[in-house]
Amino acid sequence: MGTALERLAVIPTANIGDAVDRLGLVDGAIRPVWEGARLAGPAFTCWTRAGDNLTLHKAVDAAEPGDIIVVNGEGDLSRALIGELLALRAKAKGIAGFVIDGAARDADGLQQYGMPVFARGITPAGPYKFGPGRLQVPVAVGGIAIVPGDLVIGDADGVAVVPAASADEVADAAEAVQAHERERLAGLERDVAAWEQRAASASAPVAS
Repeated sequence: MGTALERLAVIPTANIGDAVDRLGLVDGAIRPVWEGARLAGPAFTCWTRAGDNLTLHKAVDAAEPGDIIVVNGEGDLSRALIGELLALRAKAKGIAGFVIDGAARDADGLQQYGMPVFARGITPAGPYKFGPGRLQVPVAVGGIAIVPGDLVIGDADGVAVVPAASADEVADAAEAVQAHERERLAGLERDVAAWEQRAASASAPVAS
């Protein structure tokens, strides 16, 4: 059995959400910027003024390999807080992704370089770099309070946040939810296959 993070990283966020009574799920408007993006890691938090990414640059300098940089950008969509240049610098440091309550740009470049970015929107407009901002403080992102070290998991459905203190417990519960759902899906798939077989038999031509 792996660590709580390794276990949660392979569980759909929907199952994680079901395991915690649908709590801890970030606002659905915060979506993967490119199709197929996934992320999992501990939160390195960043709080920045709307439309300004000076503190985000500082976060990239300070974060550790494997971290997910989680940004309260005040939900602003007028200026992108990250683009391909900053993302590529982060990738060179081993940073595992970004969750931004704000906007991103260079969506094609982010996909090309394989940097998972989840954001509230996309705009070509670049940011300012004056500050102020804060690092490694509790932040609000998509209606969820996140503290440094919380586990952040993102997939096609969105982002789930798991408090570090309860990560093992949540992983146990989420694995149970996933196993139960797989059993139900397998049963439904058998029902569909049986129905299709009956339909095919009913429509087959009758031999004369």
